[in-house]
Amino acid sequence: MVAAPRTASPGRPKDPEKRAAVLEAAKALFLARGYDGTSMDAVAQAAGVSKLTVYSHFQDKDTLFVEAVKAKCEDLLPADLFVARFAGPMRQQLVRIGRALFGLITSEEAIAVHRIMARQLPDDSQLPHLFWEAGPKRIQEAFATFLRAEVEAGELQVPDCTLAASQFFALLKGEHHARLLCSCPAVLAGPDLERHVEATVDMFLRAYGPGRR
Repeated sequence: MVAAPRTASPGRPKDPEKRAAVLEAAKALFLARGYDGTSMDAVAQAAGVSKLTVYSHFQDKDTLFVEAVKAKCEDLLPADLFVARFAGPMRQQLVRIGRALFGLITSEEAIAVHRIMARQLPDDSQLPHLFWEAGPKRIQEAFATFLRAEVEAGELQVPDCTLAASQFFALLKGEHHARLLCSCPAVLAGPDLERHVEATVDMFLRAYGPGRR
């Protein structure tokens, strides 16, 4: 009698709580120590798990860094930020998006990651590209998708939503973001912040609003 072939074991299911603990530890350590100063051993110790557990969820340090960037973006942005709302004014929706995005790109965490990209990596490192794909590109693509929905609804006239999303981000960053990257004190809050966000939205709408010619 021929024995039936043995099927591969599905293995032990991964624990989502341990994965979350590893991500939380990674976010804190990458910001505090930088990329080069953070080891998988240190992440495992901070998360209270084994190094094997870290590798079972994230295959290498690059992957862990990318997932930490994604998680931090999700922490700082409302889950429904890019859901098109056709009942309310377009300007109001864009101001809400502008406030949230400005808060993200000027946060201590975002500025710290930008400095990691600029100071601590060799020229041939793939990490800046991975960071761009995981963070800024994903957010700009989500905003471009929002713009396309509004174009289809007749709320905007945007011939190239990908380009328009990039332009909106550039306007929103303005001088303030550049000053933060250069470690120049630059606090923008309260009425000054509102004025900046609203001016960005108004300029954007002058270019892409439904009544433009």
